[in-house]
Amino acid sequence: MTTSTPSAGAQRRLDREHGLMFVAAMAGLMWLAEIVDTALGGDLDQYGIEPHDGDGLIGIATAPFLHAGFGHLIGNTIPFLILGASIALSGLARIVWATVIIAVVAGLGTWLVAPAGTEHIGASGIVFGYATYLMTRGIFSRSMVHLLVGAVVLVIYGSTLLFSLVPRDGISWQGHLFGGIGGVIAAWALEARRTSSPSRTPSTFA
Repeated sequence: MTTSTPSAGAQRRLDREHGLMFVAAMAGLMWLAEIVDTALGGDLDQYGIEPHDGDGLIGIATAPFLHAGFGHLIGNTIPFLILGASIALSGLARIVWATVIIAVVAGLGTWLVAPAGTEHIGASGIVFGYATYLMTRGIFSRSMVHLLVGAVVLVIYGSTLLFSLVPRDGISWQGHLFGGIGGVIAAWALEARRTSSPSRTPSTFA
């Protein structure tokens, strides 16, 4: 009995689909969390990042899914889906690792630098990380397509990124800053490694 293996093209398409599903699932969890939070009267927001508090470290994992109302959530959902989908086209592993690196750098940086007694929630740190990842990955991958995509993202989101780094009440500029730094680190870690690896002929497993 013989079985056929998917072609390389079919595998790439499936990988991209899984990456897009990952982004959609994360956005879905954000909306579910906000619906539940609204029903509970905002009780879930206590699980955001609380700087300099050991218990507040849990917010590194939970804060991106929590928002201060549906307006805040909508404002983050649209760029999250657009930018996340752009990364997901490179495959599931790429978007998962980029998200993890960005979330950890954004969350830990916020926890270390932001003032004690504050609480930080929202996916904007990851959104900023996605944007800077797309802006800088072409530098590391040396791909003309990546450079062009990065230029488009810079034109669309560049001014927003700079404006959001200005300290203002109620805005976690620390999350934005470290999310952006996380995006650059993710681009270096994921794209430079691939560029420096010797080219190999793809193989399939029976």
